[in-house]
Amino acid sequence: MSNLGAWDDDEERFIDNDSEEGDQEELFEHFKIIADKGQELLRVDKFLQNRLEKTSRSRIQSSAEAGNIQVNGKAVKSNYRVKPGDVVAVVFAHPPRDRELKPENLPIDIVYEDDDVIVINKKPGMVVHPGYGNYTGTLVNALIYHFQHLPLYQQKQPRPGLVHRLDKNTSGIMVMGKNEYAMTHLARQFFERTTKRTYYALVWGDLKEDAGTVTGHIGRDIRDRKLFSVFPDGSQGKHAVTHYKVLRRFGYVTLVECKLETGRTHQIRVHMKFIGHPLFNDDTYGGDRILKGTTSSSYKHFIGNCFEILPRHALHAKSLGFVHPVLGIELFFDSELPKDMTDALQKWETYATHRIEKEN
Repeated sequence: MSNLGAWDDDEERFIDNDSEEGDQEELFEHFKIIADKGQELLRVDKFLQNRLEKTSRSRIQSSAEAGNIQVNGKAVKSNYRVKPGDVVAVVFAHPPRDRELKPENLPIDIVYEDDDVIVINKKPGMVVHPGYGNYTGTLVNALIYHFQHLPLYQQKQPRPGLVHRLDKNTSGIMVMGKNEYAMTHLARQFFERTTKRTYYALVWGDLKEDAGTVTGHIGRDIRDRKLFSVFPDGSQGKHAVTHYKVLRRFGYVTLVECKLETGRTHQIRVHMKFIGHPLFNDDTYGGDRILKGTTSSSYKHFIGNCFEILPRHALHAKSLGFVHPVLGIELFFDSELPKDMTDALQKWETYATHRIEKEN
C-alpha cells in the first residue's frame, strides 16, 4: 500500500507530499493500493476499510459518491467488487486530528456561503490550523464555533472542512467544505490541479521580463528542515511551476501576480527567491533587509517605515476559482488587497514618483 501523504512530525501538520502549500498547502490524503493475486471479490468500500486504519466506511462511501475512488484509472461506486490485480486509488479530504479542537467565537470575513461551501478572506496574522504553539485562536477554532450545528462539526473529532491552507502571514481567499461530500469533491479538485489561484506579491528588485515562468523542484532545505529550497536538477523535492506577471514597477521593488500550476510549501516565496527576487519583508527567506536601493539614511528610514506598515511577507491570495461540488458550476472569487499591503504600495508609489522627478 502506498500513502502519498503523511504527518510531518516537525511541524505537527499534515503534508501532502504529492502536491503541496505552508502558503499554498493542499490538505488531503492519497492512497494507492494494488490488490494481491489471492484477493477474493469484495466491495471496494469494504476492501478499503480493511486496508486503511481508522477510516470509517461512511467516509469511504462519501469519497466514492464524489468520484474520488478509482479502480484501474476509472471512477467506481461503493459496490464495485475488487478483483486480483486491481489498482485502487482514493483521495480523502484532510484527516481528523488527534488533539481536541475547541470552538472559539472569533471574527471571520465570509465572502460567500451556502449549504455546501464557505469562502473566506483570511486576514494576515491568523493561523489556519492548530499546530505546535498555536492550539487556539485559529481559523479552524473559529469555523468549529460558527458552524457547530453542522454534522461535520458535531462529531467527537470535528472535521474542520479544510482542503488547503495559507500561512499565518499570508492573507486572502480560501474555500472550505461544510459537509463530507463537499470536502471530498474540493479535495479532488486541488489534487487534480483544476482550481484557479492567483496571488499578488511585492518582491525585491526590478524583474527583467514583464512575464515569465519559474520551474524547479521544491523540497526541504538540506541545512535547515524548517525552510524549503529549489533543486533545479530534480534530485530532491517535488515538481513545481509558478507563472508570474509584472503589475507595477517601483524601481527597487516590483508588484507581481503569480499563478500556481502546483501548490508546494512556500512555493511563491521559494521560487521568487530562487530567481533573485525574495518577497518584501519575508523574514524566512531573506527579504526582511534592504536588498535593492541606496545606502542613504533617508532610504533606510523609508524601508524601516515600510516594514512597520507591512510587518509580514508581502503575499496575498487574490483570487480562487473552483467548481461547486453540488451545483456543478464554476465559481470565482476575487478580493481586495489588505490595508497593510495597500499602504505599503502607496508609500512605494510616492517614493518612485519622487525619485523619477529628481532624476529628470
